[in-house]
Amino acid sequence: MTPPPSRCTALGAPRARVSSSLARSRFPLWLLLQLVWTAAASQGHSKSGPRISAVWKGHAGQDHVDFGSTEPHTVLFHEPGSSSVWVGGRNRVYVFDFSKGRNASVRTVNIGSTKGSCRDKQDCGNYITLLEKQNEGLLACGTNARHPSCWILVNDSVEFLGERKGYAPFSPDENSLVLFDGDEVYSTIRKQEYNGKIPRFRRIKGEIELYTSDTVMQNPQFIKATIVHQDQAYDDKIYYFFREDNPDKNPEAPLNVSRVAQLCRGDQGGESSLSVSKWNTFLKAMLVCSDATTNKNFNRLQDVFLLPDPNGQWKDTRVYGVFSNPWNYSAVCVYSLGDIDKVFCTSSLKGYHSSLPNPRPGKCLPDRQPIPTETFQVADSHPEVVQRVEPMGPLKAPLFHSKYHYQKVVVHRMHASNGETFHVLYLTTDKGTIHKVLEPGEREHGLVFNILEIQPFRRAAAIQAMSLDADRRKLYVNSQWEVSQVPLDLCELYTGGCHGCLMARDPYCGWYQDRCVSIYSSQEPVLQSISPVDPHKGCPNPKPEQAPLQKVSLAQNSRYYLSCPMESRHATYSWRHENSVEQSCEPGHQSPNCILFIENLTDLHYGHYYCEAQEDSYLREAQHWELLREDSAMTSQLLGHACTLATSLWLGVLPTLILGLLVH
Repeated sequence: MTPPPSRCTALGAPRARVSSSLARSRFPLWLLLQLVWTAAASQGHSKSGPRISAVWKGHAGQDHVDFGSTEPHTVLFHEPGSSSVWVGGRNRVYVFDFSKGRNASVRTVNIGSTKGSCRDKQDCGNYITLLEKQNEGLLACGTNARHPSCWILVNDSVEFLGERKGYAPFSPDENSLVLFDGDEVYSTIRKQEYNGKIPRFRRIKGEIELYTSDTVMQNPQFIKATIVHQDQAYDDKIYYFFREDNPDKNPEAPLNVSRVAQLCRGDQGGESSLSVSKWNTFLKAMLVCSDATTNKNFNRLQDVFLLPDPNGQWKDTRVYGVFSNPWNYSAVCVYSLGDIDKVFCTSSLKGYHSSLPNPRPGKCLPDRQPIPTETFQVADSHPEVVQRVEPMGPLKAPLFHSKYHYQKVVVHRMHASNGETFHVLYLTTDKGTIHKVLEPGEREHGLVFNILEIQPFRRAAAIQAMSLDADRRKLYVNSQWEVSQVPLDLCELYTGGCHGCLMARDPYCGWYQDRCVSIYSSQEPVLQSISPVDPHKGCPNPKPEQAPLQKVSLAQNSRYYLSCPMESRHATYSWRHENSVEQSCEPGHQSPNCILFIENLTDLHYGHYYCEAQEDSYLREAQHWELLREDSAMTSQLLGHACTLATSLWLGVLPTLILGLLVH
């Protein structure tokens, strides 16, 4: 929001020269500004909210590429270390090239429907829903006018592989999950369009095709699946994460329950006719994500990201889950695969009160042994374990929770310039932005720190997919209109010299040769301070630079306001005149500016005004203004018309600002 020009005395010329309509607006204008301040202050504050908000403009021609048309349903594939990004859309696959130092480019590979006719025009197209690396080519599978089929892409050539049930859904809107492991393929997609509507987890390619029993899940929505190679090959597990309808129909119970399920990868089916084609090692457990101190529960799983242990210990793999509640607030909970495995190996079964059979349900057997019928029957009728999977840490609580509605998450393990390891979370919001959140370091026991909110597209839009490339240190995201390449560092966004650079607490950035630079771009050690306590004190100059003095001449009895941009949402901004604080804007203030409104300029109002930003122990002078006296007649004659116009524009914009704040 840009206020009227500062040379326009306040919000108009001297009062005697202002038109009657403007004069009558004195009280409504004051009231409107009060509403702005009240609405902004009511938003609350937490450092789980972003400190800085910015739009990523990128390098011209290098970081943003349009599809050329609207793509409401997309799937993104990116191989770490590669400059290529593949996106499946309607009747085509887009191939983007983000080679370093060159303009990004896109070419399309057309894969239209092979069917000449269809019942529903909306589904006549071929929506690509799966892209997967296959030897030297890329496997692409799509809806193909409700006849799911696959193609193999090698360079720009396309070979039709025929109909492949289970590799793509019949409609692009269907919840689907496909997992590849060597020559084996697992899928949650139904094979028949009108039969078998109960969702199942299947092995659709491998030695024996298996599926889950129809009674073990209630309307599941599948989120993520992974293969975990354990110490013994026969003990390898498939874990998949999903949410399902809550069997507890109490009106106060949540509608959804979040789960993790386990299967033995070597499961060969059972011995009886009822179990021969079914998974015999299925068990499920509840994922808990709740904060006992605030009594907040987050039951709806949105996304999962697995961060492998750097030493190769599968039990220490970290599982980051994004959850939401009915009010669309979010939480991030972190689990370990070791804890999940322990729950399945040691817990009793819910509702089963007899002695467990031997081998116990869910146990993987060596030498391809079939699961005994008794064990299968117990597990099939009592698939849920009693013990719940709780977050890591002594408090068993979320890593953090937030008023923002998060949808996707990726996590980057990185090493700061001093060698310390940090985990940095990148979370997409329902507003089409990405939050960059710092998890406390190995030597810290503090709270998370939300470094930055960034809009990754030139045109604000929902984020459909996000992929992390730790090798190239990039995020690749797409909307329905474009694909963007976003660096993980973004150090150029931090202003305010050395103090501003270090206050960002961004482990990718440091101060070097009078600039805030990426630690990856400097051959020499950079100055960094990721500590939550006084990071700015690491700068050579103990005090930040003072703001340059700006002067404005104003007539008595006129209105005026001073506007101070609030760069940090974690700081308190105050307008100080002489020794008194005239206006204070608390952290979490949603307006981009802290505004001091002077209703009627008198002799007491002239002089120096300082806008000061206080962030913990860091105090910065953001603006310095001096209000000087000016002859009112001359002001009226020269500026009356221009300022009346500026005032009208400002008054027209204010209601929109207030409405946006109240809706937010």
